[in-house]
Amino acid sequence: MLRAETTLQQGDDIRVYRPKEGAPEGKLSWRPMRRGIADLHRRAEVSRQATERYLDALASLEEDATLHELVQRLSQPRRWRKQRVRALHPFAPEDRALLEAISRAEFTLNGFRNRDLRTVFFPRDAGNQREARRRSAWVSRRLRLLRAHGLIHKLPGTHRYQLTVGGRKAITAILTALNSTVRLVV
Repeated sequence: MLRAETTLQQGDDIRVYRPKEGAPEGKLSWRPMRRGIADLHRRAEVSRQATERYLDALASLEEDATLHELVQRLSQPRRWRKQRVRALHPFAPEDRALLEAISRAEFTLNGFRNRDLRTVFFPRDAGNQREARRRSAWVSRRLRLLRAHGLIHKLPGTHRYQLTVGGRKAITAILTALNSTVRLVV
């Protein structure tokens, strides 16, 4: 039996549509989630959505489509916002590392940002502003590639991205194939 549940320890990145504290009739806007019971409804909603994404990720392991069918559309160049975007090469080291990075469990709950991927690919500090901008642009180009191929989508009103259902299936199939061994079991 499997029981899936979500516990939020640090909700600093999660937002709640509410007025300022101390001004209950004030203007509503997206504000950080509080730790008390005041934002319990939003905490429950976010937890439910995270649990559903987690269960969807587990369910993607039971896909009946072949690897070829899932990867076929990724290996073709695309047009996105009137620009050509290169084909994705999921078996090449650079694209494989990108797929592994965006499918990390820590990004399941709240998605990921350009900043999050920069820390994955560039663990050391940039040192200067020019290098920081170059790294940010590098990650932005990878995000555009993933969006063009339909693997991720942007969360509205944020700078965050999340895997699509099809993206999760394709990435799970690719990473499973890349990590499997060819050993005859008799």
